[in-house]
Amino acid sequence: MNFLAHIYLSGDNDLIKIGNFMADGIRGKHFETYPIDVQKGIILHRAIDTFTDAHSIFRQSTKRLHKNYHHYAGVIVDVFYDHFLAKNWNMYSNEKLEEFVGRFYQSLHNNPDILSDRTKGMMPYMIEHNWLVSYQTVEGINRILTQMDHRTKNESKMRFATTELSEFYSEFETEFSEFFKELILFSNEKIITL
Repeated sequence: MNFLAHIYLSGDNDLIKIGNFMADGIRGKHFETYPIDVQKGIILHRAIDTFTDAHSIFRQSTKRLHKNYHHYAGVIVDVFYDHFLAKNWNMYSNEKLEEFVGRFYQSLHNNPDILSDRTKGMMPYMIEHNWLVSYQTVEGINRILTQMDHRTKNESKMRFATTELSEFYSEFETEFSEFFKELILFSNEKIITL
């Protein structure tokens, strides 16, 4: 669910970005039907997820949420981390967030034939509500978590998670900064091997 981080960590290749972005909806070896650079993005996405889920700093962040959100804690932390990436974007890129996101949306429009059905269905809402830019604010994160909660028929209670985000804001932000430095290095090395 941390779309912004996955796109950012994909380097400059639009097809790798697209593959990384839509990888959650592509199961098993189905990715082998996509163009090679899209396949690389999907493989990169899976490697990033494995690295993230096993990382001690990420687990430290999820522990704060386990009591109230159980197995959804990791999904929520993914979204929180995207918030801190968007909020502190100028620390990670010389390009404005709005321009980076606009170029990514344009690349989706330019490549309709390679998009998964799930991505095609999500795109209009994502672009209309400018999800990736909206991550900059706690209000934007709350909207995203509320939408995600609806998809679980409100079972996840994710719509309430900004309470913990506000309460432990500096702790989550520090954990994100430390973790993301390592994730950038990991992703850069992984791209070279694809």
